[in-house]
Amino acid sequence: MPNLNANTGDHAPIDVVYLWVDGNDPAWRLKRARAAAAMSATDRVRLAPHANVEGRYRDNDELRYSLRALERFFPAHGHVYIVTDAQTPHWLRHSNRVTVIDHRDLIPAARLPTFDSGHIESYVHRIPGLSERFFYFNDDVFFGAPVQVNDWFFDGGSYAAWSDEAAVSDEPAHPNASAPDNACRLSKLWLNAASHRFNTFAHAPRPLLKSALQALEGQAPELFALARSTVFRAWDQPSLICDFALRWGMQNDLVRSRDYRHFYVSSGGANAAQQLGNLIASWGQVDFFCVNDTTDDALAQDARLLSAREALQHMFPRPSSFELLNPEGSSNGTTGLLRQPESVLAEVV
Repeated sequence: MPNLNANTGDHAPIDVVYLWVDGNDPAWRLKRARAAAAMSATDRVRLAPHANVEGRYRDNDELRYSLRALERFFPAHGHVYIVTDAQTPHWLRHSNRVTVIDHRDLIPAARLPTFDSGHIESYVHRIPGLSERFFYFNDDVFFGAPVQVNDWFFDGGSYAAWSDEAAVSDEPAHPNASAPDNACRLSKLWLNAASHRFNTFAHAPRPLLKSALQALEGQAPELFALARSTVFRAWDQPSLICDFALRWGMQNDLVRSRDYRHFYVSSGGANAAQQLGNLIASWGQVDFFCVNDTTDDALAQDARLLSAREALQHMFPRPSSFELLNPEGSSNGTTGLLRQPESVLAEVV
């Protein structure tokens, strides 16, 4: 099992890795449309639910606000890495504290393009210069209270949070199941663990050890190859970083479960407005929260998207040091209304 090296003490920097995409970018949308049009019949059958909908790729300014939350609640963080596909947030200020990592600099050319976050995140531990201990974020996840490092890492490992969802049924993975449910089932199958807990993990910051992921890749190269074989998310492929690695870590005492105060908002849910109100009321009292874009194919001016942005702006009104003061299309540190996506998908597909 991996051992913490001399640079992983209590005072060593803890880096932060984000995945980010601007789903409105015409060049990127054309690339996505061409990849979708080139899919084989077999690949189409293997698509996971919601694998290629607008909500999966839409930029609703979540990264901007997640960085504001990071700076507000974890100012002692290390370097920030933003993993993107030939894109850079227009509001991002050049700084020696942040590096944009292009897919082409991290993923072999033969595996590109890919639009599956599970595929992309299987490479994050290979980022050059990444600290031994690091946080991995999807951009819709936010710290919600001051971060105490010992609440996320212990000596030789890290913690993980279970979701509040009901237990997953004990059956094989299947095409119509949610991605977290199938991830749980597939992990149980591959780990062959009788004591495997049939619950999903929370949408949370992922505290991880680089050496642990390196060890896992060495032990299970076939699973990494499977995760790296997709263009779009497939229902029968592993979720390595957000599920399998956590359960494997628990078996090897590299990951322990921990209770956190947390909050989950589904922006496309029937009670989204109430959820956002409750989230604002609990500001500063939850360890982390997620505002998941589940509006799928909503138009850019959809009130649910604007409500989510307004809630984030209410909680984090002050621009972070990562932001340009007045980038194009912004006012007082906030962007204007979302741009209407180009229609290249319909034109190609």
